Amino acid sequence: MPDTPAPSPAANALWGGRFAAGPAAIMQEINASIGFDRRLWRQDIAGSRAHATMLAARGIISEADRDAILAGLDQVAAEIEGGRFNFSTEREDIHMNVEARLIELTGDPGRRLHTARSRNDQVALDVRLWVRDAIDQLDLQIADCMRALVAQAEAHAATPMPGFTHLQIAQPVTFGHHLLAYVEMLARDRSRFADCRARLNECPLGAAALAGTSFPIDRDATARALGFARPMANSIDAVSSRDYAIEFAAAAANCAANLSRLAEEIVLWMSAPFRFVTLTDAFTTGSSIMPQKRNPDAAELVRAKTGRINGHLVALLTVMKGLPLTYGKDLQEDKEPLFDTADSLALCLAATAGMVRDLRPNAEVMRRWAGEGFATATDLADWLVRVLGLPFRSAHHVTGRLVAVAEARGTDLAGLTLAEMQAVEPRITEDVYSVLTVEASLASRGSLGGTAPANVAAQARAWRDRLGSGAIAP
Repeated sequence: MPDTPAPSPAANALWGGRFAAGPAAIMQEINASIGFDRRLWRQDIAGSRAHATMLAARGIISEADRDAILAGLDQVAAEIEGGRFNFSTEREDIHMNVEARLIELTGDPGRRLHTARSRNDQVALDVRLWVRDAIDQLDLQIADCMRALVAQAEAHAATPMPGFTHLQIAQPVTFGHHLLAYVEMLARDRSRFADCRARLNECPLGAAALAGTSFPIDRDATARALGFARPMANSIDAVSSRDYAIEFAAAAANCAANLSRLAEEIVLWMSAPFRFVTLTDAFTTGSSIMPQKRNPDAAELVRAKTGRINGHLVALLTVMKGLPLTYGKDLQEDKEPLFDTADSLALCLAATAGMVRDLRPNAEVMRRWAGEGFATATDLADWLVRVLGLPFRSAHHVTGRLVAVAEARGTDLAGLTLAEMQAVEPRITEDVYSVLTVEASLASRGSLGGTAPANVAAQARAWRDRLGSGAIAP
């Protein structure tokens, strides 16, 4: 027969008298979460403070017990903060580790703290508080990244660059206009996190194991004390729901995808065929064998971490798929994906903000490429509609023929003679050349949201003011 481990008093003291023997080593290993959920200690202690205060206010425990509990929790917090706390795997999780130490410090008052609550509503509370805190921190970082983009956009509101579709040169835009597109994306990311925060901001504490409690608790008081908008209305939902965690992970995945698009563009822009931008040594690395190399490793890692964050979203969805109500130990698997999602996105945001501030655009190269690939063809077609009154489809056809002539001659549209143009469309006049420069093309795009430098400068200023005021969305 296999050896049976000796009973472990430390492991069973908080479970109660039913379990006579300690857990097998494998069971202990798979069951314990203290290796990662110790990150919840601040939230766990905050919840216990609110719970103890409410119990005393309702006469469920004495004020003396409350005071002993609060003082004991202060000491536990100081020990953890100072690195002096002995986290025990045998005590499984952060909740039992904190409670066991509290009982060591206070005796019976610590034993009374768990009255009218369960680890089910306790962990549900802690994770909600942690996700709420993570959203608040990420919101600050997203706003900082937006400020970095806005500053570059203001500085380069009139700097031409080629705009692409299908990664083919399409029409001239400005570098500032291009960067402001990412500001808009990140603004939506902020609003997604804000929506998630609003939905999760309900308090599960007081749901107990799943059915509520027979004690006369005041759930409104604990909700207020912890900054929640209200208590959760259904005790079963309170302990079993993790949709807010999935929503958080989805918002993070969306944000990471947006950052990954910018990271990919930085990688492209730094390559020799583009040479649109440079980064300093602060955000690049060299090669172990090729001394000439400057590799955009920070951008590449931001691009790659999107896959990691996406994987965590899928993991959370899979954990919750088909999970019957109410609580199952499956829910222990929500924490590591959540923690790593927040950590990875925070790092990506910091790296992106740093790279954006470090970017040095090569304006001369971007200006040259902005006029390549017949980028002003649409401006010619618009001129034919606006000045000659051609239907757009007819203008599109005429412009296509002129592009073919220019391509055959090895020149751009502005390099065609007036006679060559009139051979295709006799009514074309010298005025057509006024729309065939990059600068004229940019200036003409004055519609709302367009790339005209005046538009871009105004939008950048508006975003700077909005971010300064703390507003999340337009």
